[in-house]
Amino acid sequence: MNELLKKTASEQRKALLNKEISAVELVNAEFARIESIDETLGAFNSLCKEQAIETAKEVDKKIAAKEDLPPLAGIPLALKDNINLKDTKTTASSKILENFVSPYDATVSKKLKENLIPILGKVNLDEFAMGSSTENSAFKITRNPWDTNKVPGGSSGGSAAAVAGYEATLALGSDTGGSIRLPASFCGIVGMKPTYGRVSRYGLIAFASSLDQIGPFGRCVEDTALLLEAIAGHDSHDSTSLDIPVPKFSDCLNKDIKGKKVGVIKELLGDGVSEDVKKAVEAAIQTYKDLGAEIVEISLPLLEHSIGVYYILATAEASSNLARFDGVKYGHRTENPKNLLEMYTKTRAEGFGDEVKRRIMLGTYALSAGYYDAYYKKAQQIRRLIKEDFDRAFEKVDILVSPTCPNTAFEIGSKISDPLSMYLTDIGTISANLAGIPGLSMPCGFDSDGMPIGLQILAPALGEDKLFNMAYNFEKATDFKSVQPKI
Repeated sequence: MNELLKKTASEQRKALLNKEISAVELVNAEFARIESIDETLGAFNSLCKEQAIETAKEVDKKIAAKEDLPPLAGIPLALKDNINLKDTKTTASSKILENFVSPYDATVSKKLKENLIPILGKVNLDEFAMGSSTENSAFKITRNPWDTNKVPGGSSGGSAAAVAGYEATLALGSDTGGSIRLPASFCGIVGMKPTYGRVSRYGLIAFASSLDQIGPFGRCVEDTALLLEAIAGHDSHDSTSLDIPVPKFSDCLNKDIKGKKVGVIKELLGDGVSEDVKKAVEAAIQTYKDLGAEIVEISLPLLEHSIGVYYILATAEASSNLARFDGVKYGHRTENPKNLLEMYTKTRAEGFGDEVKRRIMLGTYALSAGYYDAYYKKAQQIRRLIKEDFDRAFEKVDILVSPTCPNTAFEIGSKISDPLSMYLTDIGTISANLAGIPGLSMPCGFDSDGMPIGLQILAPALGEDKLFNMAYNFEKATDFKSVQPKI
């Protein structure tokens, strides 16, 4: 049974349809796995056993009746704990929402249920998705399945660790500045951020509304393509949701890539990139060349400003979005306040962690009178120019490639007291969120300590079909996904 947990979604589906295993047995095997290793890994905040088993029973009934099933029916999934799932705790890994039970389903949760995908439980994250290591959770530190002394990346560290540690076959995360791609890179799996608006944000606890996007994790490119198909599409509950048809991404995988142009982002392969990462990414570029693609060096001169722009815009939006957590209607409220002002200040002081407070204060400062034009407005203008840099690049090439991160997973505790060093971890991923384009991270090698290295692939807006096609061809030509973590 343990071997089946290590298989891809399509291999597990085959076993279900051939009746080698039932969906209920598969889900129960995942719960047994979680029970045996999650004390070490710390991926899950809560489990949804009853809901997951009910969904699995429904799948088994349909298989017995020889009814058609959605492609991922019965395949166990972990849900990031900032996505609402009715009648379960949705905490955003924050004390302020520690006991909040969601009264409704996020649109993606509804779609998972419609696709008969069993949701095993809610997984850990950096509080309110603010962080790059999953050390900022109010509840626990999630560990990397490849080396439990190291971080899994963040903020969707619980999602990536659950898939890499065989506690779930699939997972959903959210990506505001790299929060899917970075953990995918650190944990040696595939994770992708769709085009902004491709997936509904309704029911996602907002961090930065113009940057947040929900996306899939899987063991392979096909798994992520199938999961994106299941959750994408227009939603009238989300005004930023794009009203366009969803292609069958899984049909785009196997097309020939001879003659396609692969742009290598010059600024992301220079100083600051570790030697192991550089070698692995250069070898990946060579693989594309061997597959018949044309390699073009691309310069994105404004990329150096992306961290500064991001940490003004994201914190400004966070300070506005997080104003709703005030102890009035739901969530934590301080005990026996003397007056309304004390209730607000003490509730927020007790409920929010240090990183969340830091970002709220930064954002409030950037939006304050006298500073708005100098910071927020200027950052919006540079954001526009960064997007235009990408537009020009995609006139010359089909996709862009770079390291997902300049380094591999670092030791737990090594950067937590140095916020700037932690922020620089996202140098390769942030610009895709600023430009609203899709990005994917997939394994492309290992460092000298045996830790995974991620290759980032970026495509133009709504170019997910291109992204998956180029990623699938690389995956087929290499064997990184078959290497398994130590845990």
